[in-house]
Amino acid sequence: MKGKIGIVVGLTAGYVLGARAGRQRYEQIKDAYLRVYNTPAVQKQVDKVTEFGKSAAFALPSVLWSGAVKVTRAATTSGTPGEKLDAALDASKDAADDVKDAAETTADAVSSSAKKATGGSSSTRSSGSTGGSRKKSSSAS
Repeated sequence: MKGKIGIVVGLTAGYVLGARAGRQRYEQIKDAYLRVYNTPAVQKQVDKVTEFGKSAAFALPSVLWSGAVKVTRAATTSGTPGEKLDAALDASKDAADDVKDAAETTADAVSSSAKKATGGSSSTRSSGSTGGSRKKSSSAS
């Protein structure tokens, strides 16, 4: 299905860009596109994907905030300056991994939702992560 849509879009774009028919034919094609795009069924799917994208995008700031809190707590623990630095670095690596996992999960979910909305395959790629924080051992200096 994705290949067929790509072919149709490519042929349409090629025709529009290379057509000798001029502005009138371009307007006809544009009007046909707008009629299809503005149908209730298409708009329903556009709204679903838009809402899902918004909700998925709101998940990332919470992960970023949690990471910042972890790094701050690690940097303000008791110990020598070297231990504080090591703890903060370890916490920042864990936070970066959490953000990466959340971003991959969000991207997979949005991709899956878009495929479902367009009638494509609903399979998603597996990132192999569980979404949890991976703890690293810290070495005290």
